[in-house]
Amino acid sequence: CLFVSCKRRLGLLRQRSQSASGLKKSIFSYLIVIDFESTCWREKNNYGQEIIEFPAVLLNTSSGEVESEFHTYVQPQEHPVLSEFCTELTGITQVQVETGVPLQICLSRFNRWVQNLQLDKRVMFPNKQQTCSASDASQKLCTFLTWSDWDLGVCLQYECKRKQLHKPDVLSSWIDLRSTYRLFYSRKPKGLNGALQDLGIQFSGREHSGLDDARNTAQLAIRMMRDGCVLKTTRSLARVSGPPTTWRGWLRFRL
Repeated sequence: CLFVSCKRRLGLLRQRSQSASGLKKSIFSYLIVIDFESTCWREKNNYGQEIIEFPAVLLNTSSGEVESEFHTYVQPQEHPVLSEFCTELTGITQVQVETGVPLQICLSRFNRWVQNLQLDKRVMFPNKQQTCSASDASQKLCTFLTWSDWDLGVCLQYECKRKQLHKPDVLSSWIDLRSTYRLFYSRKPKGLNGALQDLGIQFSGREHSGLDDARNTAQLAIRMMRDGCVLKTTRSLARVSGPPTTWRGWLRFRL
């Protein structure tokens, strides 16, 4: 077992060394990085959380560049008034959510953005009817990436169920970068910022701003690929457990 472990570690070191000067070829040509912000409260309660900021950034895995962004603030319907704690944590104001759009409209706009990417950049998403290789050489395989399973496996999933909204079919699988980071570097990260700091990368922008978090998650993904990590799909909705029932449970889930 020790011999096998050493071989694996040596193989990992070689993989990192070989890719030190550039990005390792990825299974996916593009990644769409998502990081929601949602309603939250300082005190314990059993409120369902609602998305209040919906950002997504399109990352080219060959160049390491962000080529497109989607961003909108979302109106919470179940608890329309943000808590003071929520505004302090996220920087999102009551005015911003009131001038935002309901989640249903947000999802419709997000769908249009994705459809435009499919037309303009020839991105395609793997599904049960497709193999991992694009049948058309001009098509670019794409998937979603989040810091943890919370965004797509819990927050969006259960809010859509409560509100009986159709969730875009493409959001059925994704890469959990936190678990990937833990396996690749053999250490548990202390949140997104902690993961960046461990690699000598300074967080850019404001923590818990959804768009800034998504941009920083994209930068972390690029660094991991440069270190030799091959990013692969880690989760699907069928394998995600139930949601945390409290704000503190949510916090532990995300960190």
